Parts: sequence; C-alpha cells; structure tokens
Amino acid sequence: MPTKPTATPRASRSRTPRADAPAGLASAQAQEIGARLEPWFLAHHRDLSWRRTRDPYAIWVSEIMLQQTRVETVERHWAGFLARFPDVATLAAADGDEVLSAWSGLGYYRRARLLHAGAKVVAAELGARLPEDAAGLRRIPGIGPYTAGAIASIAYDRPEPLVDGNVARVLSRVEAVSDPKQQDATAKWLWSACEQILRSGTPRVLGQALMELGATVCTPRAPRCEACPLAASCRARQRGLTDIIPAVRERAASKLERWWAVALLRDDAILLERRPDEGLLARMWCLPLLPRDDGDTAPTASALRPIVRGRVGGLRTVGEPVVHIFTHRRWELQVVVAAAGATVLPRGDDAATVWLAPSQRPTGGVPTLTRKLLARVGGEGGDARPRRGQVKV
Repeated sequence: MPTKPTATPRASRSRTPRADAPAGLASAQAQEIGARLEPWFLAHHRDLSWRRTRDPYAIWVSEIMLQQTRVETVERHWAGFLARFPDVATLAAADGDEVLSAWSGLGYYRRARLLHAGAKVVAAELGARLPEDAAGLRRIPGIGPYTAGAIASIAYDRPEPLVDGNVARVLSRVEAVSDPKQQDATAKWLWSACEQILRSGTPRVLGQALMELGATVCTPRAPRCEACPLAASCRARQRGLTDIIPAVRERAASKLERWWAVALLRDDAILLERRPDEGLLARMWCLPLLPRDDGDTAPTASALRPIVRGRVGGLRTVGEPVVHIFTHRRWELQVVVAAAGATVLPRGDDAATVWLAPSQRPTGGVPTLTRKLLARVGGEGGDARPRRGQVKV
C-alpha cells in the first residue's frame, strides 16, 4: 500500500486539479482500473438481495426502488414486491391501486406509476421481455440512461455505461477533475470512461463495482482511501484533493408549506381522501389537507368549510406539527381532530373518500406521511379524542 502523500496547502489546491475533463481514459488506464476493480468487488461487495439474480425484470425493479431511497429500505420491500408481481406480465395486468399499495413505504410514488406504465408497454409491445441493449431499454417509460445501462450491464453482461452520483465521484477523483459541470453524472466524458472500463473486463461485475466503490469507499466525505483498489492511480489522492473533489454544491432551500391535517372521526372510523391525480402524493390516501397561514395556532370553523358540510364537534389541535420532507419541499402539518355527525358530508360529491376503522387500510398506497398523521391521531401526540361541543361548518 503506497504511503499517503502530504496534503498541499488549501490556498494552492484550487489551482492544482485540471480545469477541463478528459475525453475518456487511456486504454491502458481503463484496463488497469478494470483489473483492480473486478477482484475487489468479488471479494468485498455487499450481499444485497438483487445481486443474487440475473433476471432483468427483478433488476429493473431494484434499480427503480433504489432511486433516492436507502439500500436498507429497499431490502425490506424488494422481495415482497416481487412475490406479489413476479414478472412483467403480472405487474402489467395489476390494478394501479394494487401497485401503489405494494410500493407503500418506499416513497416517491411516481416511480411506482412509471414502473407500472413501463411494464404495460413491455407486455403489450415487447412480448413481456426487456430489451438487451440500452437504446431499446430507454424507449420504455420510466427508464432513463442510468437505469438502461444498469439493466443491460448487470442482467445481460453488456458493456453499456451506467453513471450515477457514485460513479461520477469515483471517476472525477481518479482524474482530479475540478469543474463541477464535468463532475456531474450527465457529463459525456464520464459515460465514455465508464464504457471503457466495462469493456476491459466483465461488464456486469465492473458496473456494480464502480457503484459499490462510490457507495462504500469513495464516499462524499472522509473517503476510505486506504481501502480503495484505485488508490495508487487516483490523482485526487495523490494531490490531496479528495476533500474538494467533487465540489460541494449549494442546495436550494426547501420550500416550506404549512397545512392543517383534518382528522374527522365518526364512531371508530376516520375519514381519508385520495389526493389529486397530479402533484405530491398523487392518488395516495391521506387526511384531508387545508393550507395553514403562518402564525395560525388553531383552525377556525370556517377553515373546515372546503372539507365538510354539516356540524362537527370537539374541534381542536393535537400535539406538535408533523414535519415531512420531500426532495425540494418541506411540509409542516398540524393535526386537527373533530367529531363528525351522521349528517356530515365530505368535500365534493366526486371526491374519493373512505371511512376506515383503526385496523383498516384503503385499497391503494398509504404513504409514510399518512402513517405519521394517523399515529398522531392515535395518541402519540396526546389524547386525540374529540371533545364535546358542536361547530357549524
């Protein structure tokens, strides 16, 4: 193992890395990287469920689930989803609500809808068989360049490149590329370099090896260079630049939205309604939501008029607001409970609503947010039973 070089002073680091990006990798360099990565991966890879199969459909499902979701979470859901929908034809024939229900707990439900739509195309137009090449795979709804490369390389052992944030970070450090635009996973040189590496050995192994290296060793902060099979040829390590490559990107502040989450209780049942077809939590079941102004500490009777017609009792807030984070948005939801009489009608005759007993769940997906809110209504934030008193809304 080579001795770790002394880091250069920070003042000079910004001038050390190359400002441009290479067109690709030299042939000998790609061969060397492949020769080091393949045995490393075979010896050190994590034993993940989807790595035990070559079924392109199962790999497709895993790749969609892994988008913006932790590996541990996917491990808890992948096998169950496949047990329910074991092949493309079964998924394509399934009802949309059934698919969303099976996806429950993974979040980002748009992925499930796109996976379902893609399965319908594969079943109807491709004989329920996924194409072997990335170009063919990209024609399927919901499959982009990275997912196409992952399926083609892992399932079919084809040298189709796959560049995500992990792969981009590994190769940017190997080449000490400083330009943030050239460190992005969409940069052409990264795709060219990845393809060269995959062609140097076994594609299905090398593609996964690049991803695994970025996920477990060449991490964004405090990379474990001493455990890296590419340490000897990593220019960023040689120049003491691993802490500034890739460049830290400023994230836009998440937009904050405040809501009243209204829990209408009738006997032992609670009202849920289906969200609109577009937008966050599209077609998912949730408590009725109403916008909440800054500074509002309790809802007024008039605030509930968009939700119900009739009289409700015991209107009050429960506990502290529930916070839920989306990719670029932050929701703060204050739970409000109220007792609904038999004459209370939910909003709009065409609204999809359902009264559920505590042990019941509606057909279709129940997102994590809904579970948080139901837990609060169930008493985690205090006694959620409505108090007496009628409020006309």
